[in-house]
Amino acid sequence: MPTPKHKPPTPKRPPPPPPPSANAVAPDQSPPRPQLSLQQPSHKKTPSKSTKLFRRVKSVFRSFPVINPPCKMPVSIHTNRMHEGHIHGGKQMTGTLFGHRKSRVNIAIQENPRCLPMLVLELSIQTGKLLQDMGLGLVRIALECEKNPSEKIKLIDEPIWTMYCNGRKVGYAVKREPTDDDLKVMQTLHAVSMGAGVLPGESSAVGEAAAEGELTYMRAHFERVVGSKDSETYYMMNPDGNSGPELSVFFVRV
Repeated sequence: MPTPKHKPPTPKRPPPPPPPSANAVAPDQSPPRPQLSLQQPSHKKTPSKSTKLFRRVKSVFRSFPVINPPCKMPVSIHTNRMHEGHIHGGKQMTGTLFGHRKSRVNIAIQENPRCLPMLVLELSIQTGKLLQDMGLGLVRIALECEKNPSEKIKLIDEPIWTMYCNGRKVGYAVKREPTDDDLKVMQTLHAVSMGAGVLPGESSAVGEAAAEGELTYMRAHFERVVGSKDSETYYMMNPDGNSGPELSVFFVRV
């Protein structure tokens, strides 16, 4: 009589893995953005045609820069165009220079310290060098790009610029969207209207920070003066309002 064959036991399947947590971050995903309290810039009503015309004429006569080859640099501001630290025809903004001392400096323009930046530029000059030059006197930065009549784009939305510093070509400036690090700096300084100092760094980036230097910043009031749709200037004003700007950044399409 044949011996009955016994079926081998079926191996048990491992239990399914638990579902991922809602707050878990996949290995190939970046961590969530830092918590921000910054607000969107306000959208004001569009001025009437007569108001636009008046502002344009006033800007042309009071703030149109002098063009000198090979770099189109704005003229310095004379005291008769200033009143209590304010430039006639200008709009006050908040400007922040920040970056590691040995890396490229960034400039962020905000409507006020509690707003998201409306413009972030990375300049081809080291942060420490720019701050050192500003300590010696007025620094004039001119940013030029080519005019393309077929493209309808705002001046400050141009993506790349040829950069001049005090009349000398020093490379390029690039407009970019604010990164998480940029927003973290703006959030840290949201209660600061003006000042300068060193920002604390991440403990995980000690080696990198040591190589690039301290993360420094300088924040001040900027006066924005629009000459035309192809030229505008941002003047960093001294707090005392008597000695004129320390820095001017001139945008022009040629």
